Amino acid sequence: MKKLAILVGAIALTGSTFAQKATTDNPFSLEGALNYSNGSGIDWSAPTIRMRYFMNDNIVGRLQIGLGDGQGTPASESYTFYENGDGTGASGTSDIKRSQWMAQLGAEYHLAGTDRMSPYFALGLNFGGGSYNESWANSDGASYVDGLSAEVAAKYSMFGVGLGAGMDFYVFENVYLGVELGLNYGSYNYSDATVDVTTPAGTVNSVEPGYKETYTGTGAANAAFRLGWRF
Repeated sequence: MKKLAILVGAIALTGSTFAQKATTDNPFSLEGALNYSNGSGIDWSAPTIRMRYFMNDNIVGRLQIGLGDGQGTPASESYTFYENGDGTGASGTSDIKRSQWMAQLGAEYHLAGTDRMSPYFALGLNFGGGSYNESWANSDGASYVDGLSAEVAAKYSMFGVGLGAGMDFYVFENVYLGVELGLNYGSYNYSDATVDVTTPAGTVNSVEPGYKETYTGTGAANAAFRLGWRF
């Protein structure tokens, strides 16, 4: 966290003393977020992009599009299991593939602020979806099992609402740093999952019933700083 604070401070100090808020002559902005992750240091929370359109000094429309679940869950995982504990003998595998996308359509109301700072309130509608596929070959997903294989497939959709507050702080002409905190509500609808298990005795096909979940949480689980450009 200390490194992130030093980086943000250095960017701000190197900004022009005369930097001011952009005007509606530059109605668009494009931004991403810089995150601090414990154990992995500073990284981009890409691929998440937010586009904004400033209708006037106060009213702003925004569209945010991103991939992933926002939690850092990997898109794919592969595991190899061996017949013997010392890593010898026959082997089996377990492969997991995920795809997730999220989008938000919303609006902001910007307050007067100062010459360089623009605080705002935001409201957005969130929606998204994803899929999950798991494939076993000579394994049960956790260890080597000769002749056992399986295919698992499922999908989900999401709809929610987000309410938040944030600020833009201009450090160069049309370039700003920002933060945003919020409260999000999301409803997740998981479809039926198909499970096909094959053994030497044959194949068994089954369906695990889908289900629904709802979540409420803050919009900034880790230290997130936005970096944007008005044009």
